[in-house]
Formats: sequence, structure tokens, C-alpha cells
Amino acid sequence: MTDAPQSAGPYLKGQMLLAMPAMNDPRFERAVIYMCAHNDQGAMGLVINKTLDSIDFRKLLEQLDITSSESTPATTVHFGGPVENQRGFVLHSGEYQHDETLMIDERIGLTATLDIVRALARNDGPERSILALGYAGWGPGQLEIEMHDNVWLSIPYNGELMFEVRDDKKWERAFNSIGVDLSVLSGSAGRA
Repeated sequence: MTDAPQSAGPYLKGQMLLAMPAMNDPRFERAVIYMCAHNDQGAMGLVINKTLDSIDFRKLLEQLDITSSESTPATTVHFGGPVENQRGFVLHSGEYQHDETLMIDERIGLTATLDIVRALARNDGPERSILALGYAGWGPGQLEIEMHDNVWLSIPYNGELMFEVRDDKKWERAFNSIGVDLSVLSGSAGRA
């Protein structure tokens, strides 16, 4: 299966955004974002490389009144972004589909129901997944302006990077995957 981007035209749905070294918003410093939606009405994505160390999955299950067991996997809870940061999203491999699942493309789905959290607790969820609280959102034209101002760099979807690389290594590995040496990138924004 190919990891070629699936977006049409200028839109970045199904691709990944990398925060450029000059990112001045600490919430997105060194962020890798998977783009779930992007059209003329705006954009939505999930940060896939920042964890919420203060939130334990088993304690989250308790708060949601979901039973855990010894087979419940240790699941990392991610900072998906600053918008609706109490709302949970699961970005996952495409074999897991329910009525409420938004399929980004044939490889990736997004589900935001308690059913998928229950499935994760039973170790019966998708083969690969990222649980996140909150999301990153942009209004109409906002992401395009930020792209023009060199705030973000888009790269094709990379399943290994998204699901298999350690969170603290994703940003650097993402740049390396497209042949960019971070040591030569400037820490200040601008255009040549």
C-alpha cells in the first residue's frame, strides 16, 4: 500500500503538517499534525506527537465510568490541540469502522465516541491508534496564510511515522523522511 497523499487540489486532508523551527506558539512548537479535514471552510487536525503526561488512561477510563482490566493496554493520551481540549478523538487504522467513524481515506479513520474508548479498554480496538484530547483548528483561509508565511510544512502521510515512531522523535524523523537536515533550517520565519 502506498503512502501517497490523498488530498485534491490545494487542500491538505490526509497529509501531515510539521511546525517549522520558527514556530512562536509554544502549543505547536515541534508539532506534527495529521490533517483530518481541510476545505474552503477551514481545517482540522490532531497533534500526534505531544503527550499529556498528567492524564493516565486508566484514570480517564474511571472518570468515563468505563471498566478496565488487566488486559487493558497502557495507552498514551495525546494533546490533540487547544480546541475543545476536553473532547476525545481516536485517530486510527482504517480496518476499524463504525457508523460514527469519519474515514479520512481508506487507511485512516477518526472516531470520537465512547464506543471506541471502550474497545481500546477491552484491547479490542483498531490495530493502530492515537487517542487525543482536543484538536487543532483553523478558520477559512487561516491555514493557507500560515503556510504562505512558512509556519508549517506539509508532507505526505507516513503511517510508520504516525503510529510506530516514538512521540519525542516524530518531528525530527518527519523532516528526515523528506531529506531535510534540521541543522540547516533557520530559526526565523520569512520568505526568500
